[in-house]
Amino acid sequence: MTLIGKMQEWPLTVNKVIEHAKLNYPRQRVITRTVEGPIVETNYAEIHDRAKQVSNALKADGIQMTDRVATLAWNTSRHMETWFGAMGIGSVLHTINPRLHPEQIAWIANDAEDKILFVDTTFLPLVEAVKDHLKTIEKFVIYCDADGMPETSLANAVSYEAYINGQSQDCVWGDFDENTPCGLCYTSGTTGNPKGVLYSHRSNVLHTLMTGMTDALGISIHDRVLPVVPMFHANAWGLTFTCPAVGAEMVMPGAQMDGASIYEMLTKYKVTTSAAVPTVWMMLLQHMEANNLELPDLTRVVIGGSAVPERILRTFQEKYGVEVGHAWGMTETSPLGTVGSLTPEQKKLSEEAQIACKLKQGRAPFGVEMKIVDDNGKELPRDGETSGHLLVRGMAIVDTYYKGAGADGGSILDKDGFFDTGDVANIDENGFMQITDRSKDVIKSGGEWISSIDLENIAVGHPKVANAAAIGIYHPKWDERPLLIIQMNEGETATKEEILKQLEGKIAKWWTPDDVAFVDSIPLGATGKINKLALREQFKDYKLPTA
Repeated sequence: MTLIGKMQEWPLTVNKVIEHAKLNYPRQRVITRTVEGPIVETNYAEIHDRAKQVSNALKADGIQMTDRVATLAWNTSRHMETWFGAMGIGSVLHTINPRLHPEQIAWIANDAEDKILFVDTTFLPLVEAVKDHLKTIEKFVIYCDADGMPETSLANAVSYEAYINGQSQDCVWGDFDENTPCGLCYTSGTTGNPKGVLYSHRSNVLHTLMTGMTDALGISIHDRVLPVVPMFHANAWGLTFTCPAVGAEMVMPGAQMDGASIYEMLTKYKVTTSAAVPTVWMMLLQHMEANNLELPDLTRVVIGGSAVPERILRTFQEKYGVEVGHAWGMTETSPLGTVGSLTPEQKKLSEEAQIACKLKQGRAPFGVEMKIVDDNGKELPRDGETSGHLLVRGMAIVDTYYKGAGADGGSILDKDGFFDTGDVANIDENGFMQITDRSKDVIKSGGEWISSIDLENIAVGHPKVANAAAIGIYHPKWDERPLLIIQMNEGETATKEEILKQLEGKIAKWWTPDDVAFVDSIPLGATGKINKLALREQFKDYKLPTA
């Protein structure tokens, strides 16, 4: 006789998140700067009820289990309603990144076989430009009310409010297996066409529990959270689930992502926690420093997407008293992989030693396992120095890409079930992981590796520098040598020698770039990261003075 646990079956479906919020935090607010301009307020009870109307509207249009429902939208309460309305009936919510090339957007929509597209008016011209290439979308729902419906060349288009108006708020949610897919997000971090990551209800609920841990995102009902990171970037790093799960109020920035607009939302609504990529925080800090502003309520920012420059970390902590949580993850990890929460022992260290710890990407929360291996797959020591390929596995990490993309249509895991992140990293004895590069971006000089990330972060610490990128350039003796590419702050100039002096004493001498190139702007990819592919193409014929 096989003995099994005698506990209740309680499927982990994401509708339970917003149902919990309605019952326990009904009046907790979601504040949105709308695309139209005005700031509006709703609450979790209203989002729950309107999400049910979305569900019934979708069902009336014939949307069934696992059908794909797409959104091309900013962080707003209407977008949240669509999420829970689509997922609640078992359809798959597909968030499309509007920062991708239009041809890629059309390719993604077709690959996903989206049936309906919900779209903010901001992106109407983008959709109209590719409408003839959209093969499966049957209806377009525009996020606006009936009176604000813009003229459009899209066939079968309707305003959002007209679409859900009159629909019942009574709808059965979650009557399916917890492994049913509920979210689809395409990663731009791979070669070739973007690859889809198909989240399940189970993985998203487990990820929500993980992000809610104190040493993870650490938010509670006492917080007011501004997710600057978009909902089309791996579920806004899970915040669209975590906030209603714990009752934290949300402040949605909508389309206004500039420093002044973010500052207004942070201060007007007394935001305590926020999350974004470094480029957003750089814009905010520049706005604040130019206008001599303060941050009286903000206590913590989570920074991910790319490595945190030391200048940003120090400015937040030393000038504004805001704790920085350095995080790492990717679409394939749902996305949280690590968070830089210090241990009790580390909190006893000097301020400088603590900053050194916080500049690492952090340690894995429960639910994520990681290791580093060499080129032959041999596990490397956790000594904080030895770098290798970063592999992960866990309860919310991809197993296979959507439709079997990559790896000849099979599993993308190794024999032990680990996923190769494509990052190069080291891990110390406390479990703190530090990304030293992407596998494809590491500069290989004379058989040794040079971290482009370290070079970039140190260079950005120069007060005149707005952004920096390091790439490998062919060298006849060393195979590759680093070229440092610099974008200056507006109105500033510098010499090669001035920039290289910024690196002195902070890196091994042999890491010193062989040359410095100054550019008007450094190209960024769809997720705000430096587009190294574009830079390598731009500098493919560059001749180093040492070659």
